[in-house]
Amino acid sequence: MADSALETGVETWLNAFNTALTGRNTTAAAELFEEDGLWRDFVSFTWNLKTLEGHREISDMLDTVLDDVQPANWQLTEQPTEADGVTEAWISFETAASRGWGHLRLRDGKAWTLLTTMQELKGFEEAKGTNRPKGVEHTVERGRKSWLEQKQEHQTRLGYEEQPYCVIVGGGQGGIGLAARLRRLNVPTIVIERNENAGDSWRKRYKSLALHDPVWYDHLPYLKFPDDWPVFAPKDKIGDWLEHYTALMELDYWSGTECLGARYEDDAGTWELRVRRGGEDITLHPQQLVFALGVSGYPNVPEFEGANAFLGEQYHSSKYPGGGDQTGKKALIIGSNNSAHDIAADLWEHGADVTMLQRSSTHIVRSDSLMEYALGDLYSERALAAGTTTEKADMLFASLPYRILPDAQIPIYERIAEHDADFYDQLRDAGFSLDFGEDGSGLFLKYLRRGSGYYIDVGASQLIIDGRVKLKQGQVSKLTGNGAVLDDGTELDADVIIYATGYGSMNNWLADLISPEVADQVGKCWGYGSGTTKDPGPWEGELRNMWKPTNVDNLWIHGGNLHQSRHYSIFLALQLKARMEGVPTPVYGLQEVHHRR
Repeated sequence: MADSALETGVETWLNAFNTALTGRNTTAAAELFEEDGLWRDFVSFTWNLKTLEGHREISDMLDTVLDDVQPANWQLTEQPTEADGVTEAWISFETAASRGWGHLRLRDGKAWTLLTTMQELKGFEEAKGTNRPKGVEHTVERGRKSWLEQKQEHQTRLGYEEQPYCVIVGGGQGGIGLAARLRRLNVPTIVIERNENAGDSWRKRYKSLALHDPVWYDHLPYLKFPDDWPVFAPKDKIGDWLEHYTALMELDYWSGTECLGARYEDDAGTWELRVRRGGEDITLHPQQLVFALGVSGYPNVPEFEGANAFLGEQYHSSKYPGGGDQTGKKALIIGSNNSAHDIAADLWEHGADVTMLQRSSTHIVRSDSLMEYALGDLYSERALAAGTTTEKADMLFASLPYRILPDAQIPIYERIAEHDADFYDQLRDAGFSLDFGEDGSGLFLKYLRRGSGYYIDVGASQLIIDGRVKLKQGQVSKLTGNGAVLDDGTELDADVIIYATGYGSMNNWLADLISPEVADQVGKCWGYGSGTTKDPGPWEGELRNMWKPTNVDNLWIHGGNLHQSRHYSIFLALQLKARMEGVPTPVYGLQEVHHRR
């Protein structure tokens, strides 16, 4: 189809959509979508992260929000493209409160998918570009304070004489990325981090740890990695980057600070947050409280009969130090996902006799294949050369709602399975139990549904294929002084046992730091009700409680991998900024709590 015809088709749809919305004809607006069409909205219409599925849900949402949202000025921002009968277009729009960016897919003149996202609040735009701050006033006055003096005075007052509007508990990549967004929006924010330095949560992990995701996928907001940054960054390099990022973005970052507990003060409309900083107990009173503690809760450590009788060392993978001379040690790793493989490789490299106990099937994908087939069109030098920036890649990935994301991913992993057939045959021959997800949709869906059950192979699989790392299948029946006994009676001798057994839900942090009642009121974090293992239904359509309003007012959950922390931080930051400025934020479709912890 000619470019002009594609452009005409998109503009015809946008004009019809605008006419229906302006005329409050929600039925007509919904009927511009396919019968099972999908509209995914990030904040701009719903003040929520919400996917509407089908005509009824779309019209119901519009009936509720249109008078407040007042959408207008729908524009095509660049030339549409077409492939396999699907027209894709980048669009912009406005609401009464904001400016937005979106992505549209049309089939036969109807919308298959629509993504709408809030990008900035009117009247509260970031001071950037031509509106950047001057930095100094070119006047000479007695008593003028330098930038450093102003910064030091601000740091002395905030949290003591002046209260922050927001406190972020957790100073890893998620916490500092969100804090950078909030600083640009002039939202007074303190980040609480118990480690002594930003980046320590990476530095303290096992010696061989490196990112398994490529550099183009992992940028932080505003300040991208240099173009000579390694594709897969070692943990200490990431730790150094996070520490410098915190300083360069001028964040109010309280390292060496422990969160002792929090409770909401209804009368004051603020949180009472108790922290210990440098041995001093301090009470903060923010209006908004964000927990940015990663993608998981506390480590899952199984309680096996006889654990107290084991004479060797035993600890969770999160405590594995790595390195050191392991010659002659018999190591048993319980688990077979990312951490298990990384630790197995590290132990083997340092001389240990390693056995991996696989308790359930695992999805394995080779790093090179993941890069080529799953990520290459979005996050790579190839993608950049084709004009797909990181920001566009984030939007394109988000433009496929979870209802149809498996259908988009299954062909990718079928191709990977075919390309790497010999590799998978060798793993199976070694006794390794493989899967590609319950529906064959691969890595990303396993991650979104359960946050576990996979390994991106950066070499450890070959150790299993070659027998250099031993493999056993089964469940632990009990521990003895010398090792473990499996459910089939097999005895495994061990000097050290590492539990690579994952983590619990993030709201377990809330149970300890606020109360079990608040944790249950928020409900389980992560997963979207796919009905697959560890992600029970009913269908919810968006990740539970992430980056959006929870069932506890003024309490938010932020986290995920580097990509998610970057992309979704803008939407959470805008929700917080709107509340600080008194912009009305009527939330549409607040998720019900179906699962507690």
